Amino acid sequence: MREERGNIAGDVVVYEEFTLWGSILGNVQVINGGKFYIRGSVYGNVLVDRGGRAHLFGQVMGDLRLEKYSKTINSGLVGGDLINEGGRYFGDPGSKIVGKIKANAGETKLPKSR
Repeated sequence: MREERGNIAGDVVVYEEFTLWGSILGNVQVINGGKFYIRGSVYGNVLVDRGGRAHLFGQVMGDLRLEKYSKTINSGLVGGDLINEGGRYFGDPGSKIVGKIKANAGETKLPKSR
């Protein structure tokens, strides 16, 4: 398990269990076997590939895209669109999606307040 505090400039590929207390100034791709926990901000898009997992405790300023057989829990804010292409998405109470919700496939559970 990897845990970091601070800011990362540029795109990040998550291939292991990774917790960030800080921000990423770029895009994030969570690949097969990766588990991403953000307790801060991503100033780009987040792509959760097949077999990837993500738990968003902070905010994603861009889009959140889930591919087939991925899983994401949102406990924070997504500033762009949620695009589900076959993954499992769960929005905790109090989570928010500012953009559009495009649930093309998979399972999308939104909080009842939406």
